[in-house]
Amino acid sequence: PAVCLRFELGPAAALRSPLALQNGFLQLLLHTYAAELLMSFLTNLGPFLEDEIIPEVIPMEIEVVDAKITLKDDSPQLYPTSPGPVPVTLAVDHVVVRRRDDGVFYLTGWQQAWVPLPCSPSGSPREQKAPLESVPAAGGLQLQQVPELQRELQAVRMALAEANLDKARLLQEVRKYNPLFQL
Repeated sequence: PAVCLRFELGPAAALRSPLALQNGFLQLLLHTYAAELLMSFLTNLGPFLEDEIIPEVIPMEIEVVDAKITLKDDSPQLYPTSPGPVPVTLAVDHVVVRRRDDGVFYLTGWQQAWVPLPCSPSGSPREQKAPLESVPAAGGLQLQQVPELQRELQAVRMALAEANLDKARLLQEVRKYNPLFQL
């Protein structure tokens, strides 16, 4: 992994933000990083993050490029026959975390050619029914019905995908307690 760390203080840091003149500005670049963390490590971070003194806000920018973090559950198993939890891998292509003078952390991702899913405008497709015209199209459908039917089809597909995800989650939960369960 490549790590680049820079801390600026004084008039040079004032170009970053007004508060950086006084408190400084931290910039960190983490490139090509891979790690395996135990879940107990993450759950035990709480006491270290709690403090009775409110810390000073230090404006910062943390950039993570091409990182892979694997989280492994190391908690004791409830059932000895259970195969155990599957490790979760978090892959980060390019993300930037900025902390501004207000103390809020802003998370932004690298913008590349991203095509959003076609979604209907606000409201459900049933609420947006347009009046039908009497111009027949091929197959006997009204011309105004085609876009409406496409929107309804998209809504049904999304509901089906959500139901399949729910089914998979439920099956995973049942198999956690009974690994031999078959549907």
